Amino acid sequence: MLLHIMMIIPGSAQISKVVLYFENRAGDKAIQADSVYENASGETFTVRNFKYYISNIVLHDGNKIQSFPGEYFLIDNNDSSSKQIQLSTTLKALTSIQFILGVDSLQNVKGVQTGSLDPAKGMFWTWNTGYVMAKLEGNSPFANTPAHSFSYHVGGYKHKENAAREIHLIIAQDTGFTNKNYSITIAADVLKWFDSEHKIKIAETPFCHEPGTLATRLADNYANMFRIAELK
Repeated sequence: MLLHIMMIIPGSAQISKVVLYFENRAGDKAIQADSVYENASGETFTVRNFKYYISNIVLHDGNKIQSFPGEYFLIDNNDSSSKQIQLSTTLKALTSIQFILGVDSLQNVKGVQTGSLDPAKGMFWTWNTGYVMAKLEGNSPFANTPAHSFSYHVGGYKHKENAAREIHLIIAQDTGFTNKNYSITIAADVLKWFDSEHKIKIAETPFCHEPGTLATRLADNYANMFRIAELK
């Protein structure tokens, strides 16, 4: 289901639509349940679940901005409808997009919520009272665990444990709204989880289910997984 959100900028009449399409990939390959991928350490793996929150989107037109505060979207690789976010904007063009990967600390301390933040989505730690910002689960022959499974539930919102990350993507071409509609495909590369700011090996750390050093290292990595793949 496409979600419609709008914040009106005074003095602007034209309303355009921007659709963000999130494509989850491993390098240049789409993530599929029956596909095998290889990380930078040469470890092969499959992906069973891949989810992450996108929130507090901000659209930029030079020094003009339009923000969508307090809106939270759960991108679920197993739910194609979740990978599209439709926004209404009164900006004349787009030069960059900004958002938070995860759930901000203020929202975390509000406890159990509804919609995309409903605990039934499987992204809330009842024992720790906080949201999982991003989740990656799968299997790898390099994981010395039952069924060779690995599982990264990355969360934490307190000082020095915050796993939310601010993402800023530059749009490198003219994106004036000539037809009042615009679509942007944002690729999310799961390989960055294992090799970006830090080297993460499945063989050494197949699990992360609590806030702390490993969670923040994974968060540093997934902060680099996004890029703009296509503009229309």
